[in-house]
Amino acid sequence: MNPTVFTSERLLFTPTTPTPNAIATIFAFPNDYSVGITSLGYQIVWAMLASRSDLQVSRLFTDCHEPLPLQPELLGYSISWELDYVNILALLEFLHIPLRSAERNPNHPLVFGGGSVLTANPEPLADFFDVILLGDGEILLGDFIEAYKEVRTADRKTQLECLAQVPGLYVPSLYEVKYSDLTGAIASITPITNTIPAKIEKQTYRGNTLSASTVVTEKAAWENIYMVEVVRSCPEMCRFCLASYLTLPFRTPSVTGSLIPAIERGLTVTDRIGLLGASVTQHPEFDVLLDYLAQPKYDNVRLSIASVRTNTVTQKLAETLSKRDTRSITIAVESGSERLRQIINKKLNNEEIITAAINAKAGGLKNLKLYGMVGVPGEEMEDVDQTVAMMKAIKKAAPGLRLTLGCSTFVPKAHTPFQWFGVNPQAEKRLNYLQKQLRSQGIDFRPESYNWSVIQALISRGDRRLSKLLELTRHYGDSVGSFRRAFKELNGQLPQLDFYVHKNWSTDQLLPWNHLQSSLPQATLLKHLSLF
Repeated sequence: MNPTVFTSERLLFTPTTPTPNAIATIFAFPNDYSVGITSLGYQIVWAMLASRSDLQVSRLFTDCHEPLPLQPELLGYSISWELDYVNILALLEFLHIPLRSAERNPNHPLVFGGGSVLTANPEPLADFFDVILLGDGEILLGDFIEAYKEVRTADRKTQLECLAQVPGLYVPSLYEVKYSDLTGAIASITPITNTIPAKIEKQTYRGNTLSASTVVTEKAAWENIYMVEVVRSCPEMCRFCLASYLTLPFRTPSVTGSLIPAIERGLTVTDRIGLLGASVTQHPEFDVLLDYLAQPKYDNVRLSIASVRTNTVTQKLAETLSKRDTRSITIAVESGSERLRQIINKKLNNEEIITAAINAKAGGLKNLKLYGMVGVPGEEMEDVDQTVAMMKAIKKAAPGLRLTLGCSTFVPKAHTPFQWFGVNPQAEKRLNYLQKQLRSQGIDFRPESYNWSVIQALISRGDRRLSKLLELTRHYGDSVGSFRRAFKELNGQLPQLDFYVHKNWSTDQLLPWNHLQSSLPQATLLKHLSLF
């Protein structure tokens, strides 16, 4: 594993010299370095760990690593994608650590993890982790390290029981899951003793300063980019959207007090700035930020911006982006059907989408990228036809503007109102239909793999019985066919694929994540579900 990639890093923080008795820690990202170092969440947590003198931190990726301690006490993972599970297991094996927490002894490190995937539904991976951090690292990380220091010399059982008392720290082995039968729904999820909390509540950071890059490197997937988190969560609350529901409330730092100083720090090491967030242009002071970036002294700056709300695409925004070396802008429209957008709570009409395209072209942008989705609950074939009609209307209204429609299959996510719905088996046909209709019009159509969306849904909605399946699938080669082969081999030991992926679950059913309290209680999710 070649460590030379680290030499190109430009740090925006100063790592602390560890004390002689510092805790040997490995902080891993279950993917290549170029992917991991582009994750703002990974960067921030690494900087927090490396800034503590009580820790000796080494980074680990699937293709490279820093010098690793012979006997680490802590092994942490930052996880942001369900399908990286295979690399979680591979890195455990690389470190000669048993895959399952139940098989580890005092000579093995405590394996902890965090990130959006684990916060949403850790259960399919629960057997592989000793501790899972539910929520925002700004709060959880320090609490976890301080609590561990208190029991550093204790036996493993004592360590886990003490850590389980810290708000937001979930110790899966201290909870027993029972099933109505091996292939049926969950019957109960209870702590093994009455000293363990029955519910674990996600911890939410409510500060006025959000995240910005702690390292810039040419080896990142987004070369030499300095990222600034402009907003956290999204006020729109589309009923399928994990990025909104899981991360509530919507938070916006001050432009002059936080965002501009952060950008100025980044410009000392690079000329490429990325503005991140689920709905960047809905920052209440976004125009102030835009005016700041439009100053002539920043004419050499390359500006990238995450997906923006459609009705905020003004000619001024497009002109500023165009002058800052941006060629395209991305908007999420989900569907061309206004009826369907009402179902999912997407407050948007077709006139606004067409206006956005006209403004993008008038402002000098060359490309407009749209995100869509098929298989959304309530969707009919007529709605898919309306997506085709919408794309044709955009092309007619803004001739010469290159159009791209990226399209995914609806995947149910925990802690959202649509968590009870399964994947629509008709979605694959609808993706193929859109491809045929749009490419004949000269519109670039980029569908996500339906088959991998099915696997994503499996992990997104799964329970602990999947740990056997994940181990077996990896053994068979981590392909869609390997999942089906593993299901066949485990027939009778867990539910069929259809149960997890395609079935609409009863709202009375005990969900795998029922013992984990997110931003909104289930009663509120049910209320939002009943509104469509």
